[in-house]
Amino acid sequence: MNDSPRPEALPPNLKLLRVLVTLLLVTMIAGFLVIVALFVIRMPGGGSLPLPEALSMPEGATATAFTRGRDWVAVVTADDRILIFDAGTGALRQTVRIER
Repeated sequence: MNDSPRPEALPPNLKLLRVLVTLLLVTMIAGFLVIVALFVIRMPGGGSLPLPEALSMPEGATATAFTRGRDWVAVVTADDRILIFDAGTGALRQTVRIER
């Protein structure tokens, strides 16, 4: 003789809520996978830009920032100058003074 009560069935509105939450979970996982796939596709690996081995800075110049163009390299110095070097040879092309 088994005296344990039978489990009651879930109300219909709770079943609907359970299905909706499951669909939301599946949609969020699919969206996350699409975003990860787009990051992998759009961000190519490797392919670093060639840089000169060394840049000869003028006497007393201390580099504070660096940027690179297609065929030039720019270094911002602590004494408010921008030094533009040739990317291939490392030779100084131009000096720009920053006015305050």
